[in-house]
Amino acid sequence: MSNLASAAAASGCKAEESGHSPPALSHWQIFVRFLRFGLLAWGGPVAQIAMIRRDLVDEERWLSSGRFNRLLAVYQVLPGPEAHELCVHIGMLPGGRPGGFLAGLGFMLPGFVLMFALSWLYFTIDISQSALGPIFIGVQVAVIALIVRAVQRIGAHVLLDGPLWAIAVASAVAAILGAGFWVTLPAAGAAYALARRGQVALAGLTVCIAAALAVLIGPEGQTGLLEIVPQHAAPAAAASAQQPGPVGLFFSGLEAGLLTFGGAYTVIPFLREDAVANGWMTDAQFLDGLALSGILPAPLIIFSTFVGYCGGGPLGAVAMTAGIFLPAFGFSLLLHDRLEKVVENDVLHRFLEGVAAGVVGLITATTVELAAALMQRLPSLLPGLSVFLVALAILSLWQSRMNVVLAIFCGGLLGYVLFGTA
Repeated sequence: MSNLASAAAASGCKAEESGHSPPALSHWQIFVRFLRFGLLAWGGPVAQIAMIRRDLVDEERWLSSGRFNRLLAVYQVLPGPEAHELCVHIGMLPGGRPGGFLAGLGFMLPGFVLMFALSWLYFTIDISQSALGPIFIGVQVAVIALIVRAVQRIGAHVLLDGPLWAIAVASAVAAILGAGFWVTLPAAGAAYALARRGQVALAGLTVCIAAALAVLIGPEGQTGLLEIVPQHAAPAAAASAQQPGPVGLFFSGLEAGLLTFGGAYTVIPFLREDAVANGWMTDAQFLDGLALSGILPAPLIIFSTFVGYCGGGPLGAVAMTAGIFLPAFGFSLLLHDRLEKVVENDVLHRFLEGVAAGVVGLITATTVELAAALMQRLPSLLPGLSVFLVALAILSLWQSRMNVVLAIFCGGLLGYVLFGTA
């Protein structure tokens, strides 16, 4: 009976794919096709995915809408930027693994080149001693609004029941108290998977063991609420004795790339834990990097290029970018025909849902910490609150792919007006 069902399902898939096939393209043509997507990748993952769907599904019929939806569901479960992973996967249809690699490279290349150039410019100019200083203060406030809005959107899709909310709150508290994410996230996933299977006692025991482990190890030294100090260092002063080499930056990016559940914003706490806590850069520079990535046609995760540049110059930028994008390439290229089975595995799915809820808590804690550090640098709190509310209103009320760009632009303009003479 199962064989008959499998045959029927396969027949249904073939019927669904009837009339949908990619054109015959050379590897160079695949690269150029997806390079165009990269040049037009404004507005974040929702707008990027909608653009890919419109062109390759609705207009050019490379694959059916049903297959596209299944692929999107798979990549939303797995870590990494979904739009980039879809490009790699779809690029394999006409060109095999080389085509998939070139499709992903084409999609990310414009953002990488632009972010690399902006990173060089940022660290060439002494921002704190120029008119750009108050502008970037306003931009940093707008970025806090951007992260707050992202947490709200991600949470709406991830926190779907009471236990997931409890995991998110517990993870946020644990992060603020200094617990490492390598303790928090596995415990979150295991506890939720056990709870959904009715093994509530085991779920509670998992949480207790994780809490005891976090207490025994103690705070890991990341920048928690109780450890924030004013940071007025110029960009050149971000380096410290803990500044990593290219190999360290590559593995830092790889670690973050493997933990980006639920969208590119989830990479923020992991990169910040390495970069800020270890002295590669200040919180102010971290926010500036996020702002620069928000105005580029690229996945937001491209701000890792800025972090890598700050930690190790041009070679560091390349190393961290390679590390953070490696999982996005690897999952598609190596597991091309097996990815849809991820959705069929209920236990794994529940575990990843718990991890995603834990990541929401980590982002929330990181947002609070970044905001607390920024408040100490603001010339005045009331104007800063005004900039935050204006940016948040733009992001919440104007449903456009350009709302991030406008919010950052308005933050910079208001920063110049309100803080320029402070």
